Amino acid sequence: MKISRRNFLAVAGAAAAAAALTACGGSSASSTSTASSAAASSSAASGAADGAEKIAKVALTCDTGTIDDESFNQACWAAVSSYMGDNCQYYIPDSDASDEDRETMIRQAVNDGADVIVCVGYLYGASLAWAAEQYPDVKFVAIDVTQGDIGTDEIPSNCYCITFKEEQAGYLAGYAIAKDGKTKLGFLGGMAVPAVIRYGYGFVQGAEYAAQELGMADGSIGLMYNYTGGFDATPEAQNQAASWYNNGTEVIFAAGGAVGNSVMAAAEAAGTKVIGVDVDQSGESETVITSAMKGLGTSVYDMIAAYYNGSFPGGENKVYDAANNGVALAMDTAKFDSFAKADYDTLFAALQNNTNNIASDILKNVDADNNEIALTDIPVKAVVVTEVK
Repeated sequence: MKISRRNFLAVAGAAAAAAALTACGGSSASSTSTASSAAASSSAASGAADGAEKIAKVALTCDTGTIDDESFNQACWAAVSSYMGDNCQYYIPDSDASDEDRETMIRQAVNDGADVIVCVGYLYGASLAWAAEQYPDVKFVAIDVTQGDIGTDEIPSNCYCITFKEEQAGYLAGYAIAKDGKTKLGFLGGMAVPAVIRYGYGFVQGAEYAAQELGMADGSIGLMYNYTGGFDATPEAQNQAASWYNNGTEVIFAAGGAVGNSVMAAAEAAGTKVIGVDVDQSGESETVITSAMKGLGTSVYDMIAAYYNGSFPGGENKVYDAANNGVALAMDTAKFDSFAKADYDTLFAALQNNTNNIASDILKNVDADNNEIALTDIPVKAVVVTEVK
């Protein structure tokens, strides 16, 4: 793998604090970077690093997109760099990266000295099956990866899987925005991967639940729905969002990493609103009315700490949801017109306690038998979903 290096300044982490990074633009397989700050919340001058040195004890192999996506990759990198300071490195795959390309990134991370590798996104499943066996002394933290994604009979003993019930976070967002009086909604996801699908399905169902509580008539809420196919900010994504806004959409839930940047740009031009994703994105644009969040930073940080404390719980899959405060809606920075914190707390408590099966009844991307659930399978009356393909 050929690696070249250049410098840039990225906004690091959920706190949206500046942290200087030394970036590396690589071959078509990947690019890498080393951190130059001791914590995600501090700024430091960037500097070059020697690629031949053993520079990384913890590595982050990212999902497709960018390290400064103000979302998924960035939240994980902030957690890694805040714990490890300079002693960490990240790798970013191309948008069309294969399993072999991801294996190459993992191999490079091991060669660079990584004892722990955080793999971000379910597309690492097959690569982890190979890597866990190939490098039994390396620990792997797999974000949004399940045993089924890995394809082994059980999760390897040197691998710890972390997944989230994104459908609950999406549900909170859909409920809140409908309760806030918005009736023309949009969902613009990135790649149609399980986590993104769960966000979208939850959003639809949350809006429907709110509409039923409000006694709204059938067809009262319109919801445009689309996956862009990637996690990058693109003119196409911005144009899609702008088209929806120009046709009356009031709020778009942007669930696709840097796709959110495109939606925010369109919202700024149209004077409309955006729901952010993964982390509190209120600092990115005045258009962000709230964000559907999952505990990426905390979960990654805790697993790195567990490794260094000698208590790494390999062979397990921890699921984060409302019951263990693993998902939430950003209420402290929210800009709702009428939806109140008391309303949010009531719904969140119901999800935590599964009151009247509210949590267990939320449909996600697959059913209990792992059969795929289609968007059209979601039972709605008040919400009319128009899927754009």
